Amino acid sequence: MGSNSKLLWFPNSYMLARTVCAIAWLAFAAPSFRAAEPLAVVNAAIRQMEDGAPLPPGFTYTPGELLFFSFQVAGYQAADEKVHLTYEINAVDPKGVRFIEPITGAVDATLAPQDKEWKPKVHPEIPLPPLAGSGTYKIQVQVRDDIGKAEASKEISFSVRGHEVEPSDTLAVRNFHFFRTEEDPNPLKNPAFRRGDAVWARFDITGYKFGEANMVEVAYGIAVLNSEGKVLFSQDQAAVEQGGSFYPKRYVPGQMSITTQSNMRPGEYFIVVKVEDRIGKQTAESKGKFTVE
Repeated sequence: MGSNSKLLWFPNSYMLARTVCAIAWLAFAAPSFRAAEPLAVVNAAIRQMEDGAPLPPGFTYTPGELLFFSFQVAGYQAADEKVHLTYEINAVDPKGVRFIEPITGAVDATLAPQDKEWKPKVHPEIPLPPLAGSGTYKIQVQVRDDIGKAEASKEISFSVRGHEVEPSDTLAVRNFHFFRTEEDPNPLKNPAFRRGDAVWARFDITGYKFGEANMVEVAYGIAVLNSEGKVLFSQDQAAVEQGGSFYPKRYVPGQMSITTQSNMRPGEYFIVVKVEDRIGKQTAESKGKFTVE
């Protein structure tokens, strides 16, 4: 009977030992699986040159500047060592209006064994509008992993300091100022000139209407008057701004110059700017005063 007990005992002990060993072997041999990293847009940054250092968040950009934007993608899935991603990039102004056409593209790659940590990099160039206004602009990124059937997005904000032009619902001339030279950045507080001097003036036109494809057609003429209102010089069509653009023009800059005559009498004179919006069928006028000493 004792012998039979031993026979029954050893097989049970043997089965138990095999089970314990199997569990221990699984715990030792099985890799530590973790949840797949979610698809993400990472390391998004703006640079002033393609290989330059990322600019700090508080950096202020200027109209017309070229932004070197870049980002990487993490958490994508691969099938047969192949990766396929698609992306769309939109850049919008403070009102949410796109100022460039959407940038789209794809990343197709075949991974090698050493590419386990590889993150695809996308680096488009984004030009700011030449007449961009001040405010907070945004770059919006959408990425789709066509193999993993996942999507991710990222938004990065940046500041622009532009030329200030007060908006208007109707045609208007803003910021009419006199300058000493063509390139002078600072307007004259007291626009006084000597006889024979060149008189420079700059102004902004806004409040015009847009046609199809943001078409603009604005013309302006100028006239020089003396203090009695007599016209000394006039040019009915000094300049015409005509054309469309993807991003609507906030304003049309205007510029003119005259040279005072050596025989002009000292006193007050006026430059009159007459503006015509040919699409919106509007007209406007502005007058600036200067003196000849």
